[in-house]
Amino acid sequence: MAPRPPRPPRVPWAAPLYVGAVQLGAYATARLPSRRRTELLRAHSTNVANLRAGRWGTLLTSAGFVEEPLPVPYGAALLAVLGTAERRWGVRGAAGVFAAGHLGASLLVYAGLRARSHLRGPGDPTPHAIDVGASYGFYATLGALAASVPHRGIRTAATAGLLALGTRPVLRRGRTFTDAGHLTALALGVATGAGIRAGRHGWKGAKKRYPTAAR
Repeated sequence: MAPRPPRPPRVPWAAPLYVGAVQLGAYATARLPSRRRTELLRAHSTNVANLRAGRWGTLLTSAGFVEEPLPVPYGAALLAVLGTAERRWGVRGAAGVFAAGHLGASLLVYAGLRARSHLRGPGDPTPHAIDVGASYGFYATLGALAASVPHRGIRTAATAGLLALGTRPVLRRGRTFTDAGHLTALALGVATGAGIRAGRHGWKGAKKRYPTAAR
């Protein structure tokens, strides 16, 4: 008997809990003295200094901190995207997509920054940069949602549009490593969404061919 895919919850709960916790943490962090706040954020950043020193736990904790309290439009967008993913794929599936984008983009950006800091030498401030937030996971989840849209035309337009928007900041003169991270996370999300969609098509095909086994 083939296993059934997990049923997502009717009302998302993990997404509001996560966004609320990040926002509350941001307000609490903002009340700290400037120096202490900077030290805290750097300690949980996925920057070159931390990862080179083996502080791999920052790959997880960095997603729980933001430099400033989330603006209302961004907080609402983050909640909507993560909530939609949780409703569609369940808590584990949505968390997996978020984690794939956050971890994957963080590691790839780390590799690029480490190579750059090696070329620039000890005077480069990048190794100790603050790199926290939910944006990598957000971009990955958004890309995955776009790539899993059932309608082919809408799916193509949505993924192409998002990738174009993600590429534009990388091409400008004043680009930052965060811009590259956003594009990387978006691409990882699109690939993950395409994989999810292919897997669901395979499940539906098996259900049609072997209806008794899929029950």
